[in-house]
This record gives sequence, structure tokens and C-alpha cells, in this order.
Amino acid sequence: MPASGVSRKPADDELCITRIFDAPVSVVFGIWAKREHIIRWLGPKGFTCTSLELDFRPGGSWRACIEAPAYGASWMGGVFREIEQDKRIVTSFAWEDGRDQPGVETVITVTFEAQGSKTIQRFHQAPFLEVEARDAHVDGWSQCFDHEQAYAEELAAAGRSP
Repeated sequence: MPASGVSRKPADDELCITRIFDAPVSVVFGIWAKREHIIRWLGPKGFTCTSLELDFRPGGSWRACIEAPAYGASWMGGVFREIEQDKRIVTSFAWEDGRDQPGVETVITVTFEAQGSKTIQRFHQAPFLEVEARDAHVDGWSQCFDHEQAYAEELAAAGRSP
């Protein structure tokens, strides 16, 4: 549901996921900005975020490990390129083991738009070298966002803010 009225089909080298949260922008953005909140939702179903280093500022780095009994540990990280409070986060992303795209870093852009008491979160990640690599991220990020949405909405319903 494009709020701007402009929509296009994603290219083969990019991933786009849009979610609408029943929570204000300050809550949804806030759970991306603080370690104690990110570790609550980062990781697909069956994974736990077991380690997270976070320097949330432009030029600051982040590094995380998600683990699942069936898959073991998966380390990822990047550097924040842009942060605009309650509006936008741009960061690089790479798996440390180079699993999908050895030596290739992608860029993640997450935007947050208030729509009354709700928030539209748009997630964009590119470039992917192969459609298969992109598609492998669709399920993982979608499941992360299931956790994120439940957590953000729980905080909002309780009147708590990050």
C-alpha cells in the first residue's frame, strides 16, 4: 500500500518489504535504535540474537549474531550511513561468512512514516547478485519483522516507549 501513490515492481537485485504497525513512529524507530530492543526481535523464527554490538550514529558500526539449534551461529554487521530520527536509517549489511554473496555488501534503507497512530515501515535492501540470494532474505527478514511488529505493538499497547 504505497502512501505516496507511487509504486513500482522491485528489480531482481533488490528486496522491498512494507509493514504497517499499530504503534507510533517513535516506538517503531526506537526499537531499531537501542540494543536492548533489537535483541528482542532480530532473527527469523527459531533464532535468538545472542550477541549485538551497536554504535547507533552515522559512521557507527553494528555487529550481531543470531543462532538456531538447526543452523548454528550466523554473524552479520555493517556501518550506519544515515540516521534521521523517526524517519530513516541507512546501513550497510554483510554476512561475516559471505554466505550469499562473498565479498558483496548490501545497503539497507528503512523508512518510517506516521499514519495517524500507526507507522508504515518500508525496508529496502540491495544489490543482490542473484535472485536466489535475494529470495533467501525475504523469508528471514519477513520473520524478523513478525517479531518486530509483535514487540512494537506490545510496547505501544502498554504505553511504553523505547
